[in-house]
Amino acid sequence: MTTRQLLEIAFSSGRSGSGPATWGQRAVWDAVRQLPPADAPRYNIATEAPLDPGLPLPVLLAALERLLHLHDSLHTRLLPDEDGCLRQVVDPDGSLGVHLLSATADEDPAELGARLHGELAARAFDTADQWPIRIGAVTAADGLVRHVSLVLSHTAVDGSGMSRLVADLSALCLGASPERLADLRTTAQQPLEEAEFQSSERGRRRDTGARRQFVRKLRLGPPRLFPPAIEQAVTEQSGSEPPAPFPNAVLRSPTLPRALERVAATHRVSTGSVLLAATATMTARLSGSAEAVLNVVVNNRFLPELANAVSVVAGDGLFHLPDATAGFGDVVRRTHAAAIGTYRHAYYDKSALAAEVARLTAEGVRLADRSCVFNDTRELLPAAADPGSDRTTLTWPVEFEPRPGLTYALDALQSAEALSLAMTADPAVLPRAAMERFLYGIEELILTEAAAERAPA
Repeated sequence: MTTRQLLEIAFSSGRSGSGPATWGQRAVWDAVRQLPPADAPRYNIATEAPLDPGLPLPVLLAALERLLHLHDSLHTRLLPDEDGCLRQVVDPDGSLGVHLLSATADEDPAELGARLHGELAARAFDTADQWPIRIGAVTAADGLVRHVSLVLSHTAVDGSGMSRLVADLSALCLGASPERLADLRTTAQQPLEEAEFQSSERGRRRDTGARRQFVRKLRLGPPRLFPPAIEQAVTEQSGSEPPAPFPNAVLRSPTLPRALERVAATHRVSTGSVLLAATATMTARLSGSAEAVLNVVVNNRFLPELANAVSVVAGDGLFHLPDATAGFGDVVRRTHAAAIGTYRHAYYDKSALAAEVARLTAEGVRLADRSCVFNDTRELLPAAADPGSDRTTLTWPVEFEPRPGLTYALDALQSAEALSLAMTADPAVLPRAAMERFLYGIEELILTEAAAERAPA
């Protein structure tokens, strides 16, 4: 029979301090605070992995304790001060809980690990009272750890930060010295250092310039992309039904990865630009607009001091593409050029931008629709396990609470054998049939372009 324990890792003599929250911490904290409680765990950043061969439990516990010393974000709490401003508090000591399951000889550690991972990831974090990290581990009958789970609050890391955290934990488990890893991270800012930069003259100039470019694009785009679906509009006018849940569709395509590479190589752009171009094209086609405006999640690791930071740095960039229904090859090339500008201006104070947008809206200024979100996570998160088939499939795994101001959110997810596109949409704007056309349309655009490049002249 499985036994369960909560082990405590003692942590002391760590760095400490307090100061303003970073732009990234504040943006995620604000977003999570506005969600229904049941939706808050969606903002957790989580990964799990089997360990083969297994790892002695003391080695894992020692590596985790060293990991806390390397990265302040793991022992940082966030709480509002008396003026309502969000502050970060870095604790110099405390304890980290490790949820440990011990499998018997006839139990599968991988199955137990997946179950434990789901349980840990399904709970929101209280960032004022808790450290933003949960650890799960499963030992086999031989006593070795065979499965590890990491779940972090998005206020502590983004996808890039999680990848670096996993790399550091792996290195520590394999015997790397904390001093060696610290040397490799010498240029990486801790969150308090990043907040100090953001308050500096240089940081304020970057913030002002980025927000200026963001607002310039807001003034150029259409104020509405998608009209409400007719049947839903009638329901809303009658006021007889509450807002419907937002469906989540996942298209898994084993043929997309190679096709993406081929199209990207032909046009000398990144695969991310190809995916963004296909998303922009389908947005324009289904909305009936000639242009596309997308809120693009950007990892913001362009500054040297942020490249290896284990923290939340990702921000939103505004991508605007006129004539998005032109030939797809042309759209790909123009998307790549426009995306570079989007990425360059995605590091800013989101709360300051929100205040500026609110002021312009109150003044009656026409601003672009920002309700369509694109997030390419393929290079940011470890590849997921992939037991799927060799054919494209479309599934509807879950429904979410309605999210005001969202038409759709599209995530690109990488697995070992396929690329998946996960789409959550407002059914009042994009019913399920339209979501299917959108996702299959992205695949068709890329596969068709790849086939055309491969065909003889």
